[in-house]
Amino acid sequence: MTEQDHEYLPRNPAVHPPAFAPDYKTSVLRSPKNALISLQQSLSEVTGPVFDRAMLGPKDNDLILNYAKDGLPVGERIVVHGFVRDEFGRPVPDALVEVWQANAGGRYRHKKDQYIAPIDPNFGGCGRMMTDASGYYFFRTIKPGPYPWRNRINDWRPSHIHFSIAGSGWAQRLITQMYFEGDPLIAHDPILRSIRDDEAVRGLIAPLDRAHGIPLDSLAYRFDIVLRGARATLFENRLQGGS
Repeated sequence: MTEQDHEYLPRNPAVHPPAFAPDYKTSVLRSPKNALISLQQSLSEVTGPVFDRAMLGPKDNDLILNYAKDGLPVGERIVVHGFVRDEFGRPVPDALVEVWQANAGGRYRHKKDQYIAPIDPNFGGCGRMMTDASGYYFFRTIKPGPYPWRNRINDWRPSHIHFSIAGSGWAQRLITQMYFEGDPLIAHDPILRSIRDDEAVRGLIAPLDRAHGIPLDSLAYRFDIVLRGARATLFENRLQGGS
C-alpha cells in the first residue's frame, strides 16, 4: 500500500474562510444555502492525475519570456519560489503548479477585463511548472499591479498571483492567491478579511527573499504552500513505507 492509498486529513474549517462572507459581495450569491455533507473519501479523492514533465515547454515557468514577441514586458522583474509540502511537512513531488496574474498595470489578458490600464503586448500572465523530488518550484515573472474592482465603492485588490496546485490526489487540489509583503492594500481586502485565522492570512503573504534574487535583475519572494496530508498507517512500529 502506498501513501496515496490512504485517506487525506479532513479540511480544517478553522483556517479556511467561510463560503458566505457578506463583505466579499459575490460570495453572497455563490455560497451554498444548506449545510455541506461530509462523505467518506474514495478512489476519486485519494488518487489524481499523473503529470509528465514532457508536457511542459522550456519557457512555461518564465512569464517574462513565454509571451514576449517584439520586446520584453514592462514592470518590476521578480522570482517567486518555494516548497509544496503536506500538513506533516513531507514534500509533495511532481505536483503541477499553475499561475496566472495581471500585468504591471493591474490588467489581465482577458476579454472581460475592461480596466483602463493598457494590455502589455509582451506579457501573457500565465505559466506552469512541476515540483521536484523535494517539492521545490520556482518561476520568473513581472510583479502584478493592484486594480479596482466592483465590490464596493473604491475597493482595490492588492497585488497578487493566482495559484492552482494539483498534488497526488484530488483531495490535495488547492486554488489560492499569493500576496506581497508590505502591500498596504492587504489590510483592506474583503477577500483576505474573510479568513478568520491570522496565521492562515500570514501564510498567503510572500516575504521578500533577498538571498535568492538575481543581482541587478530581479527581487525574489518566498511562497511555501501546504496541501492536505495523507494519514499514515503504523506497521511494525514504523510508518508504512518508511525505512
